[in-house]
Amino acid sequence: MTRILAVRLDSDGDVLLTGPAIRALSAIGTVDLLASPSGAAAARLLPGVHTVLEFDAPWSGFRPPAVDTAATLELVERLRATGYDRAVIFTSFHQSPLPMALLARMAGIGHIVGTSADYPGSLLDVRLKRPDPPGGGHEVEAALEVAVAAGAPRPEHPRLGVRHPLPPLPEQLPAAVRSGGYVVLHPGASVSARGLRAAHAATIAAALAAAGHAVVVTGGPGERALVAETVDLTRGHGPDATVLDLAGATDLSGLASVLEAADCTVVGNTGPAHLSAAVGTPVVSLFSPVVPAGRWRPYGVPVRLLGDQGAPCRDSRARDCPVPGHPCLSGVTGADVVAAVAEVTQPTEEPVRAAHAAGSGLPHATRGDR
Repeated sequence: MTRILAVRLDSDGDVLLTGPAIRALSAIGTVDLLASPSGAAAARLLPGVHTVLEFDAPWSGFRPPAVDTAATLELVERLRATGYDRAVIFTSFHQSPLPMALLARMAGIGHIVGTSADYPGSLLDVRLKRPDPPGGGHEVEAALEVAVAAGAPRPEHPRLGVRHPLPPLPEQLPAAVRSGGYVVLHPGASVSARGLRAAHAATIAAALAAAGHAVVVTGGPGERALVAETVDLTRGHGPDATVLDLAGATDLSGLASVLEAADCTVVGNTGPAHLSAAVGTPVVSLFSPVVPAGRWRPYGVPVRLLGDQGAPCRDSRARDCPVPGHPCLSGVTGADVVAAVAEVTQPTEEPVRAAHAAGSGLPHATRGDR
């Protein structure tokens, strides 16, 4: 059986977007996925992945580490010992596959595929090129092009997906909320330019509650303060609102369960938007245009995109909002979000969830932790 090393050294959302390409590769061989520490949890959720390897690359990530010579050489030797036949390196348009291609070549991998704007010398056997923004298609489609160039079959209807079964819903989610339906509001983001301020998120939560929705506010361990402030401010809009704080209550797979059971997810351009799409739940995306929506919007589910896509921060890739007041998102009202939720949760969209449930329930493969 062909041994394939797939590489995606980014965060959880980026890894999830590579899911269809990974599944395509699994049709032609056994796929191990090399991920960063910030993307490993998502890597373990992907159908088609045999083993997850971790490496904190000094050329990638929000806060790249210093070069660790010993760890780098250890990775090369581990790859060499496994005896991979092919390496398929997935990158975003602004990244280079060449540092990883060099390590793969040092490990003796004989066939290496990636997308590179730079001359690759002898590091790539198949070199793809991708147009600069706004062209080049969605990140899911770009990753699939790399997989197909590596010999994978092109899927007819690609979609995101996760392994099932997922964990049970957390105990903090009351039975009445589970049975009655709820909307998830995820105000945080991996970079502040793409998330919501607490006061703004509170007006959205209050509007959703006033429209009859139970609202579950989620966040990672580092977003507890943001979520607590959001929930506290929401109570000021009305004491009867059902708004629950679920920040830090789950790991990524547990969050997938919460999102799968939700009617809709309201979220910025961040990992949980793609996780919601991966479990088939519609998304209302408050999308800051610091990166192109055509490349990074939630994929394969009903989506309503909100936010000023022509704002001055457009395509700046800014991590912190460069314009006072965060105008690209702050103009989105609670009423806008309520209307968008109603639009994407129409009963006619229910087959989308069924398709995800059927397509994501692939046989469970062996998954290594390190």
